[in-house]
Amino acid sequence: MFHSSVQTRPAAGSGPPAAGAQVFLMLQGPHGPFFDRLGKLLRDAGATVWRCGFNAGDEFFWSDKARFIRHSGGVDDWPDHLRRIVAEKGVTDIVLYGDVRPIHAAARRLAAERDLRVHVFEEGYLRPYWISYERGGSNGNSVLMRIPLSQMRSVLRDTLTEIRRPPARWGDMRHHKFYGAFYHFLVLVANGRYRAYRGHRAISVLQEFRLNLRRLVLAPLYNSQRALQWRRFRRGGSPYSLVLMQLEHDSNFLGHSPFTRNAEFVDLVVAEFARSAPRHHHLLFKAHPLEDGRAGNRSAIRAAAARHGIADRVHYLRGGKLAELLGQARSVVTVNSTAAQQALWRGIPVKTLGRAVYEKPGIVSDQDLSEFLAEPHAPDAQAYRSFRDYLLQTSQIPGGFYSARSRAHALRLVSDLILAPEDPYDSLASGRVTHRHQLTDTEH
Repeated sequence: MFHSSVQTRPAAGSGPPAAGAQVFLMLQGPHGPFFDRLGKLLRDAGATVWRCGFNAGDEFFWSDKARFIRHSGGVDDWPDHLRRIVAEKGVTDIVLYGDVRPIHAAARRLAAERDLRVHVFEEGYLRPYWISYERGGSNGNSVLMRIPLSQMRSVLRDTLTEIRRPPARWGDMRHHKFYGAFYHFLVLVANGRYRAYRGHRAISVLQEFRLNLRRLVLAPLYNSQRALQWRRFRRGGSPYSLVLMQLEHDSNFLGHSPFTRNAEFVDLVVAEFARSAPRHHHLLFKAHPLEDGRAGNRSAIRAAAARHGIADRVHYLRGGKLAELLGQARSVVTVNSTAAQQALWRGIPVKTLGRAVYEKPGIVSDQDLSEFLAEPHAPDAQAYRSFRDYLLQTSQIPGGFYSARSRAHALRLVSDLILAPEDPYDSLASGRVTHRHQLTDTEH
């Protein structure tokens, strides 16, 4: 364990029983077969694995129907149903994808009461080439928020060479879009057994499906438009600050920031830019790769720019390769996007307006927004390197949830991590580090 006042998980029940005695309850996972494949590996290890489904999409992607539990009630019925499942099945471990949506937040609360282990998967903090695996919580609920850099440095293993980067293309994005559209199609047309189901999004399932399908179909057109727009902007030669947009319905945005809508964030940034940035500088908003238009971000950006009299200096780019945009950016502003770590790795100043796991002294700017936009302070390269190495030696797993290739690579690693007696952070501190397979040239 860490020898400090920070505990990475509850002291009670600190070590899990043998794999054969573990009973896993898997709740909602990433769209697609990732949880199903993980469940099979856990069963092969001798554990008992149950899956609770909340809609037809959950049920379709679970192959062990004998150990599938339907929750056909609403969100209000869920806490009592969960208590019965935990008691009847003897659940020792709960597995989640994200921890903020209401059904998962209820599971975390019950786990704290019953001293159950909670395994949380999320998109990688160093995305797009990694996924995250933690225990107890993720993002603003992660124990990373309570571990100081000095403690991270004290337990880091020496690495003579940079940990090798995963392939530049897992192919996950197009698979992510496909599984998202297919999942919501199933919920739309085959949800007869789940009539009380209401998604955790603010829009209806039909709207969700239409948006996913539209994004999938129009992707080639959007890509062409974006390439032309970026080429024109780049050739203009204006210095610019890059704003990394997030999905308005994303749990990290809603659960760990002061904003409820992207428009609030946009107006704050545009207003401060108009007041404080040099008059020849421009502001470039980059859309999230999965942005589907529901938040009206483009309209909000145009309206804010016009309102503050800088319409000719504010631009909106629908996606694009982040590395290209960062290559010439002066600074980066975000709520708490994990993509900001790509800027930090390049030594680009970053200002966050929400809570982020990488928000450590010396890494993220502590200037107020007006000072930052006028003259941003660069991050401490050594501080960020220590933080990044700590992530790579603990919670960051090369691979992905969606494409077959990336999913297989991640599963080879997480199946051992989830069965380990300690979480990745405690494991590094105690010196019992799970071997991380290094990618070979053929895997690139």
